[in-house]
Amino acid sequence: MIMLRVLLSLLAGLLFGAGLALSRMIDPAKVLGFLDITGHWDPSLGGVMAAAIPVTALFYFVAKRRGVSLSGASLSGPPSRVIDAKLIGGAAVFGIGWGTAGLCPGPAIADLAVDIRVLPFVIAMVVGMMAARLFQQSPR
Repeated sequence: MIMLRVLLSLLAGLLFGAGLALSRMIDPAKVLGFLDITGHWDPSLGGVMAAAIPVTALFYFVAKRRGVSLSGASLSGPPSRVIDAKLIGGAAVFGIGWGTAGLCPGPAIADLAVDIRVLPFVIAMVVGMMAARLFQQSPR
């Protein structure tokens, strides 16, 4: 069962990375062009996202009806539906990073396969994730 889960995870990751590469979402210049609504705006990534929404919705519908993942693991929703300072702060940090570097976690990892110049971003991202985890675990 563990091997099936690992193989399905690998397949999902490869498919996701291939989709990111095919849509050029791993290209920071392409992403920044999409985010630059006051300059030379490139709306093509909006089409990528619009195409992804119905596909994702279909698979969520199927998964919800099944009640378990393909590997048999239980499915769960978000741990909280509360919009609090932690959520807003995290979203702001994510947005600032995405807007300044043109990368977010998934595309940055996929981009490592073709562009080693992304390595400092990925290292900073991992350090930030570790720092956030330490901050969450520290007594207040």
